[in-house]
Amino acid sequence: MDSKELEPEAWARPLYDGFEASDFSAEGGLYYKTNLEQSAGTVEFQNQVVYRGAGALKLSVGRPRVQATEMGSERAEIWERRDLWAPYDRGIWYGFAVKFAEPIPRDDHRYVIAQWKREIAGTKGDFSPFLALRLKRGKLFATVETNLLTGTGMGLMNQTGQFEGGSAKVWLRPETNQTRAFVAADDTWKNEDGACFDTYTREITIIDRGHPLPRPGSGWIDFVIYSKPGPDGSGYIEIIANQKWIATIRGRIGHSEKGLGSCQYFKFGPYRDSHDSVWTLYYDEFRRSLNYSDVCRPAASRSSAVTEC
Repeated sequence: MDSKELEPEAWARPLYDGFEASDFSAEGGLYYKTNLEQSAGTVEFQNQVVYRGAGALKLSVGRPRVQATEMGSERAEIWERRDLWAPYDRGIWYGFAVKFAEPIPRDDHRYVIAQWKREIAGTKGDFSPFLALRLKRGKLFATVETNLLTGTGMGLMNQTGQFEGGSAKVWLRPETNQTRAFVAADDTWKNEDGACFDTYTREITIIDRGHPLPRPGSGWIDFVIYSKPGPDGSGYIEIIANQKWIATIRGRIGHSEKGLGSCQYFKFGPYRDSHDSVWTLYYDEFRRSLNYSDVCRPAASRSSAVTEC
């Protein structure tokens, strides 16, 4: 057998970047994408604020008026290289650490710090990330997205985003043919923060694992996340933060319109609607692998209940 046949496909190889040098490492497969929205951002390899090792990324949006005003959005996102995108129907583990710089935005605005999306190959439409970590009023929360569902009831938001045996609280968005589910938040989240999530569905279920997301001002947050979209109902996501198991999400996760691509991809960094202030985040220790052991913190003791797929 030819030696090339024994090599794993590029997407299946473990990726890692500790941002120790002055550019992205070959082993991490990351890059800073250049476009109009990204021109509002800056990326800096620095050694003053780090999670581990000698370096970390400083990503900011809001530099003076080379901003993406025509697009209405500002980004300083780091992307995975296209040749490393994972198949849409495969599960993969991600890890990264993030720290919010002061001042932390506390207004009711769109702020995203990390997102997982499906490749758009040949269809029109605005497809939100099937999994996103977001900020609202200075509070950290997570959402998943799928095609438009039929809500199965009304009710007030509760702390865990659960209703009737784990059914997810959702925001129906018929104008985009999408449904957004609230799946986790930090312990400062209030009912009024999630007023748009005003119904629920049994097609997305959440298991609360007994811990809230960390607060944005609590220092470095080390995320370990399992991503497996499945718009047919086979979706599966695990969220772990600072070695604490936050939530398990299953069901209708992701989009299935004709013309969408066959891959999923991840990007991280500040993303918001245009604003007149500077917003900065630090990132360190990017990891990606099919195996949990490559992504978890070395000092962490893995819960036997967190299973690989």
